Amino acid sequence: MKVGIVGLPNAGKTTLFNALSSSAAETAPYPFTTVDPNVAVVPVPDDRLPQIAAVTEASPLVFETIEFDDIAGLVKGASRGEGLGNRFLAAIRETDAICHVVRAHDEQSVPHPDGRVDPVADAEIVDAELGLADLEHATARLDRVRKEAGGGQRDVAAELEWLERLVDALERGEPARSIPAPALAKGPPQELHALTSKPVVYLANVQEDETEPPPELADYARARGAACLAFSARIEAELGELAPEDAAQMRAELGLSGSGLERVVRTAYELLDLLTFFTAHSGSEARARSLRRGLTAWDAAGRVHTDFQGGFVRAEAIGWRELVECGGYAGARQRGLVRTEGRDYLVTDGDVLTIKATG
Repeated sequence: MKVGIVGLPNAGKTTLFNALSSSAAETAPYPFTTVDPNVAVVPVPDDRLPQIAAVTEASPLVFETIEFDDIAGLVKGASRGEGLGNRFLAAIRETDAICHVVRAHDEQSVPHPDGRVDPVADAEIVDAELGLADLEHATARLDRVRKEAGGGQRDVAAELEWLERLVDALERGEPARSIPAPALAKGPPQELHALTSKPVVYLANVQEDETEPPPELADYARARGAACLAFSARIEAELGELAPEDAAQMRAELGLSGSGLERVVRTAYELLDLLTFFTAHSGSEARARSLRRGLTAWDAAGRVHTDFQGGFVRAEAIGWRELVECGGYAGARQRGLVRTEGRDYLVTDGDVLTIKATG
């Protein structure tokens, strides 16, 4: 999973990136400190995996990972190439989800590009530029599809109708995700890679003594089908310099539900509709893997290894908590808790799977 961190210059993007990834990317109180994206791949925190590894005697532990891309600050006119617009838009097009950092503090030592602090107005600038870039792409695609529409092909007609509604929505300032793409055999809607079709979480960079995002920004996010969280870039930076136990104590005192990484990952998983399943056996690794909700044991086999998917026979499944409470597979089998499931079994969050395959 790749998450792009975006926002106006000096919104706190790189400070957040450093806190999430324990990196040391350059930060400074002037625009475009970040030119090329800062990239970090970090493990997804999951306290279930060590418990599973302990009772199955599996080693090493391999956590799922998430890639964070800290992308250059966007300015008004980016869709026309202003600032680092073209580079910005190319970088964000490759991400699965967007963390949109919005300034909500009035720290005087950090200048605002427009000389004022207005979270909703800032969010609107970035969203408008993403929408304008999508409008340009969608309009060009619509022109091409109209030329193909005379042939009476069902897919072409369906795509034409969708593109017309999409362009109309983008012209009204609505995101592409508000107009679901049709399921076409050849898949052109997916090839559009609309920026505003990506799941978004707005991260309000608030004052140190605040734990909630501004109500107006939360309302704005809700209206656009997005999530909204609060964080203090300064506090996250300070927490990143502490020992884990000291950082946990400070978060508890501040009323924070987990680290910044945990909260962002949790929200990203919800936005992308992801769950986690595990594989673990003595003499081999214990690994956490993400999977979209609604997918099957056959799909999970493909996440483990493509050969397992091709030769899938069955899956043995047990909930992680049951496995831990039984002290491992032997105790779970004695209690009849290890189930045999077919390829169409719907994987649930926390399943520990053993894939049986030919070859």
